[in-house]
Amino acid sequence: MFVSRSMTQKVVTVNKDADILEAKELMEQYQIRHVPVVEADGLLIGMITDRDIRSALPSSFYKKDAEATKKAAAPSIQVKEIMSQNLTTLSPMDTIQDALLLIQKTMVGALPVVDKKDKLLGIISVRDLLRAFINVLGFGQPGTLLCILAEEKIGQLKKIVDIITEEKISFGSVLVARYWEEGKRAVFPYLLTNNVVNIKKKLKDAGYTLLDPMEWYMDQLPKTEFKDSK
Repeated sequence: MFVSRSMTQKVVTVNKDADILEAKELMEQYQIRHVPVVEADGLLIGMITDRDIRSALPSSFYKKDAEATKKAAAPSIQVKEIMSQNLTTLSPMDTIQDALLLIQKTMVGALPVVDKKDKLLGIISVRDLLRAFINVLGFGQPGTLLCILAEEKIGQLKKIVDIITEEKISFGSVLVARYWEEGKRAVFPYLLTNNVVNIKKKLKDAGYTLLDPMEWYMDQLPKTEFKDSK
């Protein structure tokens, strides 16, 4: 799925010469945390976040004082003084997988999407990515997620699918992930039913091990030993 299909196209933007209070009010009005900074022709030149604004304003600004008093006490700072520049961007033809990896690598909450001339086309946030993956995985429909341990060899996925389809149950999606034990894979079918008793029994009878999906996740966490400092 391309970024252009998942990004927010009606983007709230701000001018570089605007006061940061204007940017703050935009974030509060539209309940967003990232505002691209653009020129009059739509050229992207920076990004300002709620974290940037919090760092620039004194802590007293966020106390429960009268609004007029807070604004009077706020320093006069323009967006261009605190905005981030040299941004990591995406093109509309990048995939949501590209976006997810970039967000993880750069540790940001959103990435702007630009054309070849760096003109802003949209913005894709973690929220947009979650919505896209929910749609792709079919989680918007009632169902049950199973976690099945299988040997890492050709034909295992087909066997699992055949067992499930024999019960005339539809799939929302199927994912395959690595497992900590060598030679194993974790298969995650999302089934569009809440009645999975027979399916679980058939899978176990076929020799598969079933885990709670959260148990699989906990197996992936580092095994850290904590020592009492006393």
